[in-house]
Amino acid sequence: MNNALTNADLHCHSVVSDGTLEPEMLAQRAKANGVELWALTDHDEAGGLDRALAAARQQALPFLTGTEISVSFVGTTVHIIGLGFDHTDATLLKGLNTTRAGRTERAHQMSDELAKAGIPGAFEGAMKFVGNPDLISRSHFARYIVEAGFCPDTNAVFRKYLADGKPGYVTHQWAKLSEAVGWITGAGGVAVIAHPGRYALTANEEFALFTEFKNHGGQGVEVITGSHGPADFVKYADYCNEFELVASRGSDFHSPTESRIDLGKLPDLPGSLTPVWSLLESRVH
Repeated sequence: MNNALTNADLHCHSVVSDGTLEPEMLAQRAKANGVELWALTDHDEAGGLDRALAAARQQALPFLTGTEISVSFVGTTVHIIGLGFDHTDATLLKGLNTTRAGRTERAHQMSDELAKAGIPGAFEGAMKFVGNPDLISRSHFARYIVEAGFCPDTNAVFRKYLADGKPGYVTHQWAKLSEAVGWITGAGGVAVIAHPGRYALTANEEFALFTEFKNHGGQGVEVITGSHGPADFVKYADYCNEFELVASRGSDFHSPTESRIDLGKLPDLPGSLTPVWSLLESRVH
């Protein structure tokens, strides 16, 4: 399964983090949409992987374990995806738990800031959308703010309230880049920089991110993803070649009503790139 044209979707979220579908429903949707290799990558969490694996087996859908770890890098939150790791590895699970631990405190701070901006009761409102009490995120707040009528959709919520510099945004110190990559590789997986086109990094900061990531043992970058456009596809394909990284592909699907692109509906990887799954054939379930 080393063909770049494989319909792999290696980035999506379930109710175990900030998606709206159960892992079993995601497996069914992936299969129905023609996905040939699937990974569930919940934020800072591995708790849905056993369910996802069982559902993928029922669908005869090749599956890779996954997670998406929040990292603080030069004052910016960056996400590192792990693929094909041992999801029972104690060091990885401890690291994910530590990363999740600050989310509730941050959520209360976000609620306080949103109240100052005229949106009361946001913490309680967001909790109605939370599937995992340990993992409340900005997406849950966004769903409440839409429900309460302050914005027409979740994208508008992020633009107005929850992006860096907006009234409801609260900074948080996540894992270090070296820690996240180390947890993933220590558990036998491959670390991948998620949707690099989304980060507000200068050219020098982005070069530093890729350089440090590679030096710590990172091996891949998400080239084709839901938040990238054609210019990003070209740019990060070039980065693959420059930094000698493998390429990943994933929709970042969260919800049928919120996501920009559905599971399995991405453009193909450029044929000149080495796909990440070529390193993970022995880890496919």
